[in-house]
Amino acid sequence: MIGVGATGHYRMGSLSAIRSRTDGASPAGGGVGGTDVGKGHGVIRIMRARSRRSWIGYLGGRIGAALAACAVAALTAWSGGPAGAATAPKCPVTSTGYMDPNYTPNPPLRSHVGNGFVLMGVIRSGIDCAVLPRVRVEIWHAGPTGVYDAIHRGTVITDGGGRYRFETDFPGSSFGQPHIHVRVAVPGFKPTVAVFLPKPGTKTGELDIVLEPEV
Repeated sequence: MIGVGATGHYRMGSLSAIRSRTDGASPAGGGVGGTDVGKGHGVIRIMRARSRRSWIGYLGGRIGAALAACAVAALTAWSGGPAGAATAPKCPVTSTGYMDPNYTPNPPLRSHVGNGFVLMGVIRSGIDCAVLPRVRVEIWHAGPTGVYDAIHRGTVITDGGGRYRFETDFPGSSFGQPHIHVRVAVPGFKPTVAVFLPKPGTKTGELDIVLEPEV
């Protein structure tokens, strides 16, 4: 028979007896008539309906939570990170090289010392990648004969976009590959010395420098 247990859960009694009662008669040992069977089937239908509603509610809650999580992730990505997090662009700083013994401080302020090769680039801050205008850039190299002299050196000042330009002869070298030395010293940053290696036959080259901030 169908009844309600102490815990409030519906339980099945003599299921075979319920199935056999199609004429409203009680089984042997009776106690449950056709009307009771109808009530039993109604209880089962109610249980199944409640079960379906429970699953629908459960799935709806899970789907809603998943959609909310996706929305939060999308907003976080669109805003550039978690709320309150400051995200500044980072630039890899330029590694400083050795100081060339042929360096002389404060070469003359000039951007044209020869013809045939132009070195250009941009000076940036390693803090936020911002360009650094009005910065002194010292440049020197050996002349076409491979000898360092007073002619092939100079200082240029970056423009409002942090750009510099230096026109000279194609460098020579007394040993190894031809190269051009560049030194940048700005208050608040570590002095940086870099070397540019122009390829034979080229007429221009670019060397961008990112300064490392002082600790």
